[in-house]
Parts: sequence; structure tokens; C-alpha cells
Amino acid sequence: MSFQLNRSSKEPMSEINVTPFVDVMLVLLIIFMVTAPLLTVGVQVDLPETAADSLSEDQEPLTLSINSKGEVFIQEHQVEFEKIVPKILAISNNRTDTRIYVRGDRTINYGRVLEIMGKLSGAGFSKVALISEPYKN
Repeated sequence: MSFQLNRSSKEPMSEINVTPFVDVMLVLLIIFMVTAPLLTVGVQVDLPETAADSLSEDQEPLTLSINSKGEVFIQEHQVEFEKIVPKILAISNNRTDTRIYVRGDRTINYGRVLEIMGKLSGAGFSKVALISEPYKN
């Protein structure tokens, strides 16, 4: 016994066409893959290059950025110079063993970066490190 479905030309087709859906999902996937690396840190800083190895990290560190204008940011939030240490202490729950990465723009005065690192070190933070771009040969 075989079943044969007789469909007249006036009946609507009840199948779903998933091809446009798959096309849209692939486009969205590509867009997210391209934009995800750009969302890591919101402050635009032109980092210097170095041949040093990258550090492995267990917990996410705090990032302190200094842009080309000398403005200081903790993560993506701008902070006045005098309020850097109190803000970092508040964020880290008064733990001075918190790792802090300092990202200084390559055009900024080196003294400004050292001034901020000295302020952090003077407040008791022992794990302060500089961030740079990998050296391109």
C-alpha cells in the first residue's frame, strides 16, 4: 500500500524555506566575529611594540590606559589623576595584590606613565605591568 499525496495547484505550500534564515545568521556571525576583538578595551591607545613574551593570567586584571592626550582611564571610564588610587582601591576591594596593566600611548611622555606607575606602587600595588604590542618583524 503506498500513499500518494495529491495536491491541487490552489493549496498553499506548508514547507518552511530556511535558506534566507541561514544566510542572515551567517552574516550576523561574520559581523560578530569581526567586531568582537574591537570590544576588548574601549580606549584607543597606540601601544609601543616589544619582543617580550605575553603573560598568562588566571584572573582578569584591571587595565589603566593613558591616551595620547594624557587622559587616564580605568577600564573604559575616565578618571582624574588625583582619584586614580582611591578608585582602584575601591574596585579591587582594598586588595593591593590585584594585577594592574598600564597601557600608555606611544606618543605620550614616558614621564607621565612613570608618574602614574609610581603613584600605584606608592599606594602598595606590587603587580603593576606595562602593556605593549608584539614586535612585528
